[in-house]
Amino acid sequence: MGSAAFADAHRFLQQRVTLHLKTLFFFFGAFAFMGAVKVAFLFAGGKSDWAHIAGASNLVMLGITGTLGVGWLYLRRGLRPVLALHVMESAGTVIGTGMLASIVHLLPAGFPVPVELGLTLVMVLVLVVRAAIVPSSPARTVVVGLLATTVLTIPVWSRRGDALALPADFVAHFMWVAVLGWGLIFTAATAVVSRVIYGLQEKVREAMQLGNYTLEEKLGEGGMGVVYRARHAMLRRPTAVKLLPPARAGERAVARFEREVQLTAGLTHPNTVTVFDYGRTPEGVFYYAMELLDGASLSEVVALDGAQPPERVIHVLHGVTGALREAHGVGLIHRDIKPANIILCAQGGIPDVPKVVDFGLVKELRGDTRGELTRAETITGTPLYMSPETITASDTVDGRSDLYALGAVGYFLLTGEHVFAGNTLVEVCSHHLHTAPVRPSRRLGRGVPEDLEALLLACLAKDPAQRPQTAGALQERLARCQGFNGWDVQRARAWWSRYAEQLRARQADALAALSNAPTDTAPGAGSVLGIDVRARVTDAGRA
Repeated sequence: MGSAAFADAHRFLQQRVTLHLKTLFFFFGAFAFMGAVKVAFLFAGGKSDWAHIAGASNLVMLGITGTLGVGWLYLRRGLRPVLALHVMESAGTVIGTGMLASIVHLLPAGFPVPVELGLTLVMVLVLVVRAAIVPSSPARTVVVGLLATTVLTIPVWSRRGDALALPADFVAHFMWVAVLGWGLIFTAATAVVSRVIYGLQEKVREAMQLGNYTLEEKLGEGGMGVVYRARHAMLRRPTAVKLLPPARAGERAVARFEREVQLTAGLTHPNTVTVFDYGRTPEGVFYYAMELLDGASLSEVVALDGAQPPERVIHVLHGVTGALREAHGVGLIHRDIKPANIILCAQGGIPDVPKVVDFGLVKELRGDTRGELTRAETITGTPLYMSPETITASDTVDGRSDLYALGAVGYFLLTGEHVFAGNTLVEVCSHHLHTAPVRPSRRLGRGVPEDLEALLLACLAKDPAQRPQTAGALQERLARCQGFNGWDVQRARAWWSRYAEQLRARQADALAALSNAPTDTAPGAGSVLGIDVRARVTDAGRA
């Protein structure tokens, strides 16, 4: 266990022991109060002898109550050593039972209360409260229960037939056996309680501190990070985990992305991938966990089936603009809209639901030299969807830059080809800055809906002021395009029925290649992510 995890477990143990002592303080305080009332009634009834005896036994209850109060106050004044905490809850339980056992010899035969069974019930109450509150292994619970039972049984056995006004043989052979039997029964019962509660606490602690996610297989890898299929230690929902080691992305980029993931986790649009969790491992690797999407990226769709029908293009773009509309509304710019970051999947029984993934992964460009562009490509993957302002003045980009990239995605989906191509990164970026895109109808050599073509070219305007100004405005124009709602569930299911097997085969081949590729800066399949919970809480508060 790491130092942070140990400190958290230490604090949790003290909180539980404190609660244990507090609970017993009020229980024994109530017993002492009722004992005082009984003494008062005995005096009032003229039974002064019985009153003195009951008063002596009540002093034991008051002593136990006072001791519990002192222990409670001691624990409230600072963090105590773990050993002291275990002594207070384990040895204290046994010693407290011994104090109770002293009452057996204070009350003579004929006392109007079955002392032995009453003390047994009190002991059982103490054991049950301890098992329910204090994190204890079943073995330690059994040891404490057996010692407490022994401590109470011995004085009852030594008293033999003097306890009640019954034949000596009956008492000698029944009362101490009854105390021993009930003690053993409840020792076993409390061991079961400890096993259940202790086991749950261990699982929660493992999930929170020692590793939430077990990495199962690599799903993808880019210049900045690696994506794995993962299994949560407690939850059973399908999960994908992306790792961003600082050695690859740079500490500054990872820190910025961590802040953006915090914003992304608050997005709720159905076309935005759901972020479940994020944090850093003790080794400094940033990760975030998201829903596992069972489908295909637009890159895979076009690679398999080529240019797509205009109705499908409108359907996909309309869903993506909804996701961008929410993100832009909270000040989050995606900055890496491209076919690989839009996944078509089935959700709620509906096929072809577009999901936007990987918010905020683009690193800001600092210049226009090839060296800088190459460094940027290492992080973004491709410059084919960069807006002109991203290349020349990355500090000034806003949501309209995402709309440019989305126009390029729509162009690619409609024609099966990128807007611009080139042999070098500089050539591609130069086209984005200076070259007018070829009309999709001319690229295809056939007609396409004029309103869709005009809208895509508007998104690809060099000047951001000439594009749709917001994702909401673009979404509304898409809804007015000819063919909107033309890509229905039946057409989507027919497409997936036709291509599902080919997609699975391609993805299986890709996974096989990835699993054989070395990953030098991220854990491999089968690893369990250790999570620095304190760092995550501190960073979240700072953000």
